[in-house]
Amino acid sequence: MSRSFLFVPADSEKKLAKARDSGADALILDIEDSVQNESKANARQLARDFLADTGGANLWVRINALDTKDALDDLRQIMPAGPFGIVLPKSEGARDVNQLSMLIDVLEQESDLAVGQTSILPIVTERPAALFRLHEYAETTSRLYGLTWGAEDLSSVVGATSNRDDAGRWLPPYEMARSLTLFAAASARVRAVDTIFTDFHNLEGLAHYAANARRDGFTGMLAIHPDQVDVINEAFMPSANEIEKAQKIADLFKANSESGVLGMDGEMIDRPHWLQAQRILELARRSDGKKK
Repeated sequence: MSRSFLFVPADSEKKLAKARDSGADALILDIEDSVQNESKANARQLARDFLADTGGANLWVRINALDTKDALDDLRQIMPAGPFGIVLPKSEGARDVNQLSMLIDVLEQESDLAVGQTSILPIVTERPAALFRLHEYAETTSRLYGLTWGAEDLSSVVGATSNRDDAGRWLPPYEMARSLTLFAAASARVRAVDTIFTDFHNLEGLAHYAANARRDGFTGMLAIHPDQVDVINEAFMPSANEIEKAQKIADLFKANSESGVLGMDGEMIDRPHWLQAQRILELARRSDGKKK
């Protein structure tokens, strides 16, 4: 389970090389917003070369929106290199994700890749209409890895002068979009990935935000600068006390498999606690594996 997803402009060999050693759980090679139109062809080629040289494990590519002429060119160029997944910007619902899945079906076969190996991570709040279709992701392709969201495009479309208050907190419309993404991901039984923290110099603020994201139920977070990676990884790593309690709950249910409700340290423990304990232990195992 990836905690940190670092965006890297795919048209910069220097930034791609630096990102390789960033410690990010996953890299997103970006061919969309961070790349100028005149540089997109070069970005596609560099992304493909990077995928071929590095291997596709935990390497994603953010293509251009499906309703642009660039999207198919992006896919045709990078799919033969076997990325782990495609980040789909400006997704408006299940129809977009299913359309992308069908395109990937064809390109996987043409590229002699295992059918179904490529995951999809849509950005689900960048267009206002998309907010009214979030429930659709519960009935979409098995390629769906998770859901993530964005506030920058959304606030621009609605004409807002800001999406945060003076203290850096999300204003109500964008907090709502964030919450709906979290609930939609839970409904679809996929991962919820929180959006970027734009003030990349403010690592203390990032640590606070990322800790709250994990508290709320997000499993990871997008990053825009290598300096953010360690902070995010640490925030999404369960504490020793959390792991100890989760193991105690897991052991208790294992020893009392016929019981639905148990008592532990003066608390009533039931199935939701057991499921959360399993998540914590799985995250701890995966995080520990990445350190070795």
